[in-house]
Amino acid sequence: MIRDDWFTVQQIDSDTYAISEYGHWEKVHSFLLIGQDKAILIDTGLGIGNIRDVTDQLTELRVEVLTTHVHADHIGSHGQFDKFYVHEDELDWIVNGIKGRTDEQIRKDMTRDITIPTPPGFDPDAYRPFRGVPVGTLKEGDFFDLGNRQLRIYHTPGHSPGHVTIHDETKGYLFTGDLLYDKTPVYAFYPTTNPEDLVRSLERIAGIAGVSRVFGSHNTLGLDPQILGEVQSAVRELRERDLIKFGTGTHRFGSFSVQF
Repeated sequence: MIRDDWFTVQQIDSDTYAISEYGHWEKVHSFLLIGQDKAILIDTGLGIGNIRDVTDQLTELRVEVLTTHVHADHIGSHGQFDKFYVHEDELDWIVNGIKGRTDEQIRKDMTRDITIPTPPGFDPDAYRPFRGVPVGTLKEGDFFDLGNRQLRIYHTPGHSPGHVTIHDETKGYLFTGDLLYDKTPVYAFYPTTNPEDLVRSLERIAGIAGVSRVFGSHNTLGLDPQILGEVQSAVRELRERDLIKFGTGTHRFGSFSVQF
């Protein structure tokens, strides 16, 4: 059993783990996928706790990081790993920061509404979003072979321009980042978002075959793949009602909602 005062580690199967930050209002999940030859960590969370301490307890294999998108709550601990990848459309963000979003704004969001003690040494006043240079960039159709486990990259923009969805084709797991989760709305109302792209991306993932479980990066851990059927119906309704544009508000569809 892995013990950590900040992270909650939940075993999905014998070689897949969710590493969650339930003490923060974002309730962020990162995911460790262990293969025969190497391991992949999908996102690195908020950067409040030391996620490397957790992954080192879970595997002795080298760990590379795949980034669903370059928002601060998904890249906080990228600096703890030698190899990380981001989509090519967000390379400038990871190196130089998101234009129009100051470090001070991000610090306030990342350090508010924390419900459990933070790790020793964490200073909320010193919090800054991670910046660095990836070892490589991601694009549509990229393939990662872990030895006995294959991952495919889908470019699914909308929530952000370089957002990706990762399909574990061996297990059937679909890691949807901030494109699809439950309880709180999927956001596409910021200037850096795009409602039309978001809906096209939702439609795209709803057509992926062989999905056994859907793992969003927030809220409920693991969703029944029937949510993809709800997504297909939602896409039709949004188009028929001409709602796919900024300012139309929050739209609820069974297990999930979107906000434009």
